[in-house]
Amino acid sequence: MTHDTEPTQVETPVDPAPAEQAAPQHEGAAESAADARVHDLERSVTEFKEKWLRAEAENQNLMARAKRDVDDARQYAVQKFARDVVEAAENLRRALDSLPAPTEGEDTVVTKMREGIESTERSFLSILERHGIKSDNPAGKAFDANLHQAMAEQPSTEHAPGTVMQAWTPTWTLHGRLLKPAMVVVAKGGSAQ
Repeated sequence: MTHDTEPTQVETPVDPAPAEQAAPQHEGAAESAADARVHDLERSVTEFKEKWLRAEAENQNLMARAKRDVDDARQYAVQKFARDVVEAAENLRRALDSLPAPTEGEDTVVTKMREGIESTERSFLSILERHGIKSDNPAGKAFDANLHQAMAEQPSTEHAPGTVMQAWTPTWTLHGRLLKPAMVVVAKGGSAQ
């Protein structure tokens, strides 16, 4: 025998119908897998987009905070120096307060000294204000623990309780931020003795 096949092997005809039926099932599974993959990718894109938007928002907040910190540092970097400078302004006021009250026919030296110190004080306060340093005399205003330091409390019939009766020093601020609190005497309830 000259057959290429062995006698025990029998060729069976292949039925084309089952192969054709298997193909649609395989294609449906492929489409289902592709849809699942597309869905996964869309979900990943959405997640990455949300993460990116959050990171971008955090970055914008960080940049705004850094800019604010730089502006604050620039504006308040001189705070310690300014606190020392207001001491000089207070000393000018003390010098004026230590002079006797102006009188008719007083010595010209005293008059010139008073005028010189007053002129220096006005000029100095003007320079401080140009640089954001301001003073406020709290006498007659309500006591504010954020701006005033109570040095004494006295009974008074002339002032409502909690009112600043006398300010030994003014309140000093630097661009609206407290630099140095005023040293004050506060009225308390009751009658003066």
